[in-house]
Amino acid sequence: MKGEKVVKIEERTARLTILIDPRKKAVFERLCTEEDLTPSQVVRRLIRSYIEQRLGRPWKPGEDTTGGERGAGRGSARRRTPRT
Repeated sequence: MKGEKVVKIEERTARLTILIDPRKKAVFERLCTEEDLTPSQVVRRLIRSYIEQRLGRPWKPGEDTTGGERGAGRGSARRRTPRT
């Protein structure tokens, strides 16, 4: 394991419930299975990627970024892309 990066897994978890079109869910689950990943693993990766994209830097587990980071939150001037 020499030279491998070790990432600390978050110690706490929280539930995120979303509503999604059943057809998208089925395709998403099939694609996850093809990659031997759980849907939760993929969603966590997507969320982490989104956080890092918005922060403009890598994010570390345990880091508190709720305190007024630029562009964070609902008041952001950035427009959303249309839903598909």
